[in-house]
Amino acid sequence: METNIVLTILGVLLVWQAVIRLLRKKFHFPAPAFIGRFLDSDIRRKLQPADKLIERSGIKQGMRVLEVGCGSGAFVTFVARAVGKTGKAYALDIQPAMLRQLKAKLKRPENRDIKNIKSILGSAHELPFEDNFLDLVYMVTVLQEIPDKDKALKEARRVLKSGGILAVTEFLPDPDYPLKSTTIKEGEEVGFILDKALGNFWNYTVRFVKQ
Repeated sequence: METNIVLTILGVLLVWQAVIRLLRKKFHFPAPAFIGRFLDSDIRRKLQPADKLIERSGIKQGMRVLEVGCGSGAFVTFVARAVGKTGKAYALDIQPAMLRQLKAKLKRPENRDIKNIKSILGSAHELPFEDNFLDLVYMVTVLQEIPDKDKALKEARRVLKSGGILAVTEFLPDPDYPLKSTTIKEGEEVGFILDKALGNFWNYTVRFVKQ
């Protein structure tokens, strides 16, 4: 009986993945704002722990860091604390509703000590920063949602300092999940140098360096 239930659940998940992936081939759109609460939930962070994301991405104290596609802010508060008072965390999203959720989160008592986050309404295709401005750019299950990935990656490269880091994290339950080899190829094609590929098949971070 239990085996049948497990097989049924796996079957439903496989069908769901197949349907969503077919749709995503024709239509590119960001995660809808109504799932913001799930994206910024303890359940998600158990599956994708913030401390592992920070370590794998290479985020350190004093850095100027940008999250492209921050959504409702699942990770940016952790990143802000990791870069510390001498660092800065920029949180960019194309959806005003997501940024409203982030701003509400920052008003909670447990987050009122965080003063180094700047939320930005904008597109990954046109990052509102000068050339060579940031130490690190990171994306979490976002790159494949962007209509023109090459343009977004070139923008990330433009705003990074020489020696700056691009960290791309992907997670298999995401309907846009790409293989690690695909992510590496996309980064290298726009001029990034592969630094490390960390994690496992289900949940990985590919770290690139701008030279």
